[in-house]
Amino acid sequence: MKAAGTDRPATIHDIAAICGVAASTVSRALSTPERVNIRTRARIEAVATELNYIPNIQAKALSSGRTGAVGVLVPDITNPFYFDLIRGTQLQLKAAGYTQLLVDTEESDEVEASSMEQLRKGADGIIVTASRLSDEALLSAAAKIPIVAINRDVPGVPAVVIDTPSATSQALDHLISLGHSRIAYVAGPVTSQSSTLRWDALAAAAEERGVDVRRLGPFAPKTQSGAAAADAAVHSGVTACIAFNDLIAIGMLQRLRERGIRVPEDMSVVGCDDIFGADFCNPPLTTMASPIEQAGRVAVSMLLAQLNPRGGGGTRNRSLMPTHLTVRGSTGMAPRAC
Repeated sequence: MKAAGTDRPATIHDIAAICGVAASTVSRALSTPERVNIRTRARIEAVATELNYIPNIQAKALSSGRTGAVGVLVPDITNPFYFDLIRGTQLQLKAAGYTQLLVDTEESDEVEASSMEQLRKGADGIIVTASRLSDEALLSAAAKIPIVAINRDVPGVPAVVIDTPSATSQALDHLISLGHSRIAYVAGPVTSQSSTLRWDALAAAAEERGVDVRRLGPFAPKTQSGAAAADAAVHSGVTACIAFNDLIAIGMLQRLRERGIRVPEDMSVVGCDDIFGADFCNPPLTTMASPIEQAGRVAVSMLLAQLNPRGGGGTRNRSLMPTHLTVRGSTGMAPRAC
């Protein structure tokens, strides 16, 4: 309902006029109800509902210093990896009375930096996933607004880290057990810390085990990149690949099938993330699985601890989420040498 006799949305002044109280009383009743007489508060809430009053977030921020909103930044909203993560943050924020402001940063550090600057005016804090910013830029942003990073580990910035580097070692041991000794890591973006850490862990594990692991890429973390990645893998002469994420791995499966290269008889492929659809591939994708929704929930809890330090929940600067290898049909015995 609009304010009486107008086409504009209702304001606290309209509610105050109907209830016969000051606008400041209406503001207190709607933002800090415990400070207002129960009868007065009930009358104000009833009129606000009747008028379909919608709080002005910017005005609320000016009066209280809080907006009741949290920004959640993801590099690519079309990547199924982020579906469960977004659901986790959404449910946890809703339970705490916060609104989620979702931003797709388009795999761009410039868009990410600009979005963070804008959110300083309209959000109480930010959860940023797989940040593409430099360490210095992320630290600078965290000094201006409470931030929790997911899958980005920078000292001084609270973080939820999914332990995919250890899962790459599991994947390597799985492939070695199948007789593979020439293995490729299909790298993600240059700006991805996760990709770098996985390669470092994989290279160290391969040296310990005495097998040849080479790095291919970088590749954009999209299905379309899988064709070029598959071609590079075939050209390199490897018999197995560990891909940066499931999207690249799925694209590789498609390209290898087009080229008449059998998976897993001729080439084994391992993905990462266990996204929705990974088990529907042909063949189903062996992949590294993570508790993605839980990571989103933990990130929200860590951010709320920053926003409400007197809540008694304590603060954590870092949370490590375990991962495990899920074996399916895209990995098999290494092909015999001719």
